[in-house]
Amino acid sequence: TANPPNKYTQEELLEYYQETDWKIRSIFLGGHISTRHLYLPEPVNGMMPDESNEELIQKHLRGCLEIGSQAINECLEPLGLAPYNIDFICCLSSTGFLCPGITAHLIKKMGFRENVRRADILGMGCNAGINGLQAVTDFANANPGKHALLVCIEICSAAYVYNKNINTAVVNSLFGDGAAAIVVCRDSRLTWKDGPRVLDFEPHIIPDAIDAMRFGLEDNKLSFYLDRDIPYVIGMNVLKPISRLLGRHQIKKRHIQHWLVHSGGKKVIDAIAYNLGLTRHDLRHTIHVLKNFGNLSSASFLFSYKELCEETSFQEADQAVMITMGPGTSIETALLQW
Repeated sequence: TANPPNKYTQEELLEYYQETDWKIRSIFLGGHISTRHLYLPEPVNGMMPDESNEELIQKHLRGCLEIGSQAINECLEPLGLAPYNIDFICCLSSTGFLCPGITAHLIKKMGFRENVRRADILGMGCNAGINGLQAVTDFANANPGKHALLVCIEICSAAYVYNKNINTAVVNSLFGDGAAAIVVCRDSRLTWKDGPRVLDFEPHIIPDAIDAMRFGLEDNKLSFYLDRDIPYVIGMNVLKPISRLLGRHQIKKRHIQHWLVHSGGKKVIDAIAYNLGLTRHDLRHTIHVLKNFGNLSSASFLFSYKELCEETSFQEADQAVMITMGPGTSIETALLQW
């Protein structure tokens, strides 16, 4: 994983924005987020500069290359791999539009092979990480011995709008910048000690709530919209894909040792915990990532996975469920086993 070098507390961000509105201040201070890493411009004459669309696009590109390459190196080096060893790279982002895509820029910067297979997934939002995980898993299963690399890079500060609108205040109070990378490989020489197997996936989309999370234009800039009913919608539907996923493998929910849930915000996490009967201990990594990084969109669940791997001494046959949610409104799930 990787983040921008500058880290801000919520109080520092309110000072940065020179925000005095008590409603907006309460949103920033009431979301159970302590710090976030962000690419923010330096104040000019004590005032926050208004970044143009071109400046935001360039910030997105620079950020993707900086923290994306850092996350890739941190992922590959412990495995004794280099970019040249990667056979398929899949990059995800929803916080800016690039053409050529991120994969092309990373290939140029990092020395991937000229014939590396690649895919850029754009605009799927916070749930996209599991969609990308399925893409690299499918490649790995179809090409034994080949290495597939998933990279989630979100420069959420390139999609901020600064005004007195409550919805933009919610977005500005919640999202952080971050990148995460993971390698998937099917190799008979690997054991459970090398990492979990990806057993299965199960999606669930709620078409009636298609507008609950979406990008649009505000002040002629890319801006994200979050409906206040999202926690309720996610909570009421999250058991459906989980039941189908676990049912196919004849697994009871109580037999899952590890839960990795997207850090979508306190109310979303609470809704999932209530409807799945999960404890704060079950969701400790999700809660910790939200507290220290904010919502990192598609990268969040891999930050939680990293914390799980650093904390836990796994046992053979341990199982984990991953859950992400995002625009659509969609819920994505994955089942892992060590």
